Amino acid sequence: MSGKKKEAARPSSERRRAPGTTASRAERRGGGGGEWPSLVIEQVTPQVDGGRYAPKRVVGDRCDVTAAIFRDGHDLLAAQVRFRGPGDDGWRTSPLTYLYESDLWVGGFALDLPGDWHFSIDAWTDRWASWRSGLEKKLAAALVVELELLEGAELLESTARRQRFGAHRSRLQEAAKILRDTTIDQGERGRLALSEELVALMAARFIPDDLTSYRMELPLRVDRPAAAFASWYEFFPRSTSPEPGGHGTFRDAEGMLPRIADLGFDVVYLPPIHPIGHTFRKGRNNSLTPAPDDVGSPWAIGSAEGGHEAVDPKLGTVADFERFVQRANELGLEVALDYALQCAPDHPWVTEHPDWFNIRPDGSIQYAENPPKKYQDIYPINFWTDDREALWNACRDLLLLWVSRGVKSFRVDNPHTKPFAFWEWVIGEVQREHPDVVFFAEAFTRPNKLLALAKLGFTQSYTYFTWKNTASELREFMTEFSTPEVLEYYRGNLFANTPDILHEYLVHGGRTAFRIRLLLAGTLSPLYGIYSGFELSENMPVRPGSEEYMDSEKYQIRQRDFDVEHVLDPDIRRLNALRRQQPALQRADNLRFVPSDNDRILCYLKTRRGTRGPERGANLLVVVTLDPHTPQETIVHVPLEQLGMAPDASYEVEDLLTGLRYRWRGGSNFVRLDPSHEPAHVFRILDVDG
Repeated sequence: MSGKKKEAARPSSERRRAPGTTASRAERRGGGGGEWPSLVIEQVTPQVDGGRYAPKRVVGDRCDVTAAIFRDGHDLLAAQVRFRGPGDDGWRTSPLTYLYESDLWVGGFALDLPGDWHFSIDAWTDRWASWRSGLEKKLAAALVVELELLEGAELLESTARRQRFGAHRSRLQEAAKILRDTTIDQGERGRLALSEELVALMAARFIPDDLTSYRMELPLRVDRPAAAFASWYEFFPRSTSPEPGGHGTFRDAEGMLPRIADLGFDVVYLPPIHPIGHTFRKGRNNSLTPAPDDVGSPWAIGSAEGGHEAVDPKLGTVADFERFVQRANELGLEVALDYALQCAPDHPWVTEHPDWFNIRPDGSIQYAENPPKKYQDIYPINFWTDDREALWNACRDLLLLWVSRGVKSFRVDNPHTKPFAFWEWVIGEVQREHPDVVFFAEAFTRPNKLLALAKLGFTQSYTYFTWKNTASELREFMTEFSTPEVLEYYRGNLFANTPDILHEYLVHGGRTAFRIRLLLAGTLSPLYGIYSGFELSENMPVRPGSEEYMDSEKYQIRQRDFDVEHVLDPDIRRLNALRRQQPALQRADNLRFVPSDNDRILCYLKTRRGTRGPERGANLLVVVTLDPHTPQETIVHVPLEQLGMAPDASYEVEDLLTGLRYRWRGGSNFVRLDPSHEPAHVFRILDVDG
């Protein structure tokens, strides 16, 4: 025996293939691990976190796909995107186009239905194109190509053999015969070999021998258009009674709808409409000692009248609610409902499923706290109870119940305080059955949590907009959340105010500050909203320095008269009309801040060209003063070259708020804004020839 140690046989799963051995399609995954493949597919877009989460698009979009595809050697390649949408039994395909000498391939497919889509990339060696390219070069050099023509004939014949009987098979066989026929002039055979007819026949019918697929099928979430472009209006139905001090009903709230529709809103959002608990009910201004007639907080959900499945009897019946939804739909509005997974002590779940809550050592149920604040009227839910399956199913079934009652949008209360796993599961469950449902996250939390919720499936999210009021704050905030990577999955809704947030900018800035914030919200983002009372410039805090409203509507009825002087209805109506008229205001991927010599004036472009999608509409330049008290002046520096205009061009800008036009020359131009008149310009940049 030799002194060499015999290597133990490897398990078949660990054995390496001999070089050149044909691998199965499952093993030919471009860009995967293991041995370096001959054909590589990598850098595929769009994808989020390596394909773990789905990028977001809307119906009517095109999903633009790119990939770096290359192989060893000099052979030419072909590639396609393979995709399937809701209801597809199999895959559809669309060819990818090669960008010369970049290894980058581009293409895409149209998105015509909401729901979950998937796509991947296939590539292969294009034997015919590789052979054709070599033949073309040799013919141009006047070389003898008899052997090359025979090779081409073999490719045609092998392709024909794989076809069923028919005209295409006969034509391939006929062409192969001609390429083999040496009695025919080489030039004539060469012209046939290079013909576009054979290119088309071979591209459609050639079966590759090294088909390679990307390592995974990538997810894509497609929503209806209102998920990405809409104007929201929030109000409390209980504040709509025509009787002074009366409790409003759904039928009273119907009277609000024509005005809201006339203002140009798309969505009416209602805080919780369920029965309100009596135990530890909060009084006016969050008092712990309520009066007998105090209505309590709608977020303290549940009483003897029912829980999340019921409506507050003071508002009416389920039939009344469904009639309210129908009336809203007739006016072109949809109804969004609050989805707050928490319970009042009187909620039926507390007695039926006490184990669904957090039990303290003394046997009591833990109420909500945000020290030093205490919310004795609210019990958080324990999502990791031993009875988790029943709890999660019950939470899902509540959503499905309200969908059956006409609700297709849900504003979700404090989702960052519930498990991420629950949201990914429940959103998937609902959208699998109802792909047009929108989930709007009230995620006032740290950026990583906020963005994680968007990745997990939330359609859109509140933002930090209400706290960003200086030019530097707005630029930094909007830039951070408007990068192409973030916009793949995140849609920010810029609510100008909420029942919880009255920023000091509005407190000290008065009516003009409200006009400024309205214009900013509606032009910085395609999604924005206001809470009722904003149009009346309500800005009285419960105490100096507080963000809580005096006489907050969270704890009492607030009846309003909108037929008063200085109401902001004309501003709102004009803004919403402008948003519908100008495509540049309907997308989030086209925001660019431009320099201003005065930091109290914010300037930004909303261009017709974004990071994805077709070029539509006009380029808009928005110039807004952030000073609600004093006139401000600045020089605005417009990047004309990036707009396709000469640096010294003479052109006009039209203010879409007033209709006035101004003649400008070059990129640097003077602007003066008097907040007592118009605090902003929304300029449409006209072509040079006007």
